[in-house]
Amino acid sequence: MNKQPAGPRGLDPLFRPASVAVVGASQKPNSIGGAILGNLIRDGYSGRIYAVNPNAETIKGLAAHPTLAAIGHPVDLVVIAVPARFVESVVDDCIATGARGIVIITSGFAESSEEGRRTEKRIIAKARAAGIRTVGPNCMGLLNTDAKIRLNVTFTPIWPPTGNIGILSQSGALGLTILDHVRELNLGISSFISVGNKADVSGNDLIEYWADDPNTDVILLYLESFGNPRKFGRIVPRVARKKPIVAVKAGRSAAGRRAASSHSAALASMDVAVDALFEQSGVLRTDTLESMFDVAALLATQPLPAGPRVGVISNAGGPAILLADACEAEGLKLPELAPETINSLREFLPPHAGFQNPVDLVGSDQPEDFHRAVQMVGNDPNVDAVIVVFIPPLLTTRPEDVAAAIARAASEIPADRPVLNVFLSSRGTPAMLGAGPRGRIPSFRYPENAAISLAASYRLSQWRRRPEGQALKFPEPTVARIRAIIESAQATAAEPGWLSADQTGELLDATGISMAKAELSPVESAPHAADRLGYPVVLKAIAPGLVHKSDVGGVVLDLENAEEVRDAITQLKSRMTKAGLKLEGVLVQRQIDSGIEMIVGTVTDPVFGPLVVCGMGGVHVEVLKDVAFRLTPVRDADAKDMIAGLKSLPLLRGYRGSPLADEQALASTIMKVSALIEVAPEIVDLDLNPLMVLEPGKGIVVADARIRVQSKADG
Repeated sequence: MNKQPAGPRGLDPLFRPASVAVVGASQKPNSIGGAILGNLIRDGYSGRIYAVNPNAETIKGLAAHPTLAAIGHPVDLVVIAVPARFVESVVDDCIATGARGIVIITSGFAESSEEGRRTEKRIIAKARAAGIRTVGPNCMGLLNTDAKIRLNVTFTPIWPPTGNIGILSQSGALGLTILDHVRELNLGISSFISVGNKADVSGNDLIEYWADDPNTDVILLYLESFGNPRKFGRIVPRVARKKPIVAVKAGRSAAGRRAASSHSAALASMDVAVDALFEQSGVLRTDTLESMFDVAALLATQPLPAGPRVGVISNAGGPAILLADACEAEGLKLPELAPETINSLREFLPPHAGFQNPVDLVGSDQPEDFHRAVQMVGNDPNVDAVIVVFIPPLLTTRPEDVAAAIARAASEIPADRPVLNVFLSSRGTPAMLGAGPRGRIPSFRYPENAAISLAASYRLSQWRRRPEGQALKFPEPTVARIRAIIESAQATAAEPGWLSADQTGELLDATGISMAKAELSPVESAPHAADRLGYPVVLKAIAPGLVHKSDVGGVVLDLENAEEVRDAITQLKSRMTKAGLKLEGVLVQRQIDSGIEMIVGTVTDPVFGPLVVCGMGGVHVEVLKDVAFRLTPVRDADAKDMIAGLKSLPLLRGYRGSPLADEQALASTIMKVSALIEVAPEIVDLDLNPLMVLEPGKGIVVADARIRVQSKADG
């Protein structure tokens, strides 16, 4: 038997089969097998079609075969729509007869019971051993609109418009809605697939397939779970650099926040992991399906904008103001138009028109006014994209004429500048909007939708221009030192445990991360340790079971002499007793009075693996939540993006005359932490908080650090 290739071309038997058999085909009008067979016939599938049903002689004009073997020769694609108890035997028949692809529509497997999960694993193992790719189980099938194929092995009667968008839906029920919506929007697709349980063919497989599919230019994903996010992170950046990927990931609120024992973990949830993965990979995440289709309509028809500058033309002031507000909220800009553009507009618009940006035609409904205004603004040197807002008048000009004028003007604008339209009409957008030489121009229901979509397109444009960057790798002597420290710590840890202050300091020293000078001291020796370090100092309580010192008053600041240190010891003893803890020692640390408090840390997600966090630090980190996450390994470009995306960035850049901070040192620390986790995956939590970022050239100093490692038994 010839096994299929494991790569993307291995999906050709699914999307481009020469023959299809429907097992479970039926004459019953409401049966799934009957609907799939009917769709194959009605939608003009170009290959051979076989109906398999042992209880019929003919179905929908085709001869019915009792089994796959009775067909007499191999079939490329077998669609299984029989009760769950029969599916495994049909898969055995597929293997025996040389099938190349399988779509299992039937539910009742891993999604429903443990027994179903075991059966599913067994079925998929058999198919994989035979080199057969399998979609499902528990899916609604797939389709390919290519005129040479016209394959529809779904049970929906919808045949969508042909176009350049590939769509994956993890939900079968939602897949029905998606296909209905793309038809309503006249959004052309190349192919659609419902993956169901993703037991074999996954989103990663499909992204690789669409990457090489000449009919697909944009990829849309509706996801409910991730099987292999690390592989996703390796595949997607390569694809997103040539084909946009837009995703809706369900489950934002369901992910919730895990019970956490560190600041980094308290800030993390599965959803921030998804955001981190998408941001690193160049995936555009939208909050709603409506927004996903809006963004897709723009990406499928227009170039990416070179910059954030938007020229706006409208015949109504209100919508133009809403659009301007939305653009600013999304990080886009409405620049001043060039003087020559304004002078040209004055030549034909009335004196009371708005000549600034937005250009307000003040109720003009003349097609020629729209044509000239759009053409002039679109060619302005200060503009990267154009949005046209039109409210059809009640009695005068036909909307179709204005749409045609906008389409004509769009062809007279540089081809690298996207053109968008907001057509505020209950009758929808006239077809003439896509009749110009430039082709289809995306139209949006409301100004905000256009701004959100253009901003997403600009984010992708920025991401593509960003260098891929390099991840830090420690030299072998450093790796050996790190491994020795971790293995020594694990040797005495019966369960995941925090490293001692000495071990933590040694590990940070190995990675080149500077920590404030400190001594771990018995209680009675603390004043002598403070004298050696130099004042001012900080005292930090050491007590079994103490994690968040600040929560129980376990930190005393601004100690200027030995007497104050002794008083602080008395306070710490009292506070620990009140908290039910025993003060066993103190960490005496030289106080750092300069710099900006930040946090750098890691947390391990059970699905996504290690995440690195950077953000505003200190005791309020969990309240402010001004943080950014990335999956390891974090490249230098990723580290810079993390810092640039923080709301607290102005503090690092000298807000209101304050000193600048060493951003490069902060980025370097992020990369060192990422490299540490790559070398020592046993680290499950790491907090450098606060991490003081000093002035440029002076680096960073860690004021407090905690590291928790996995025991060997759990590893």
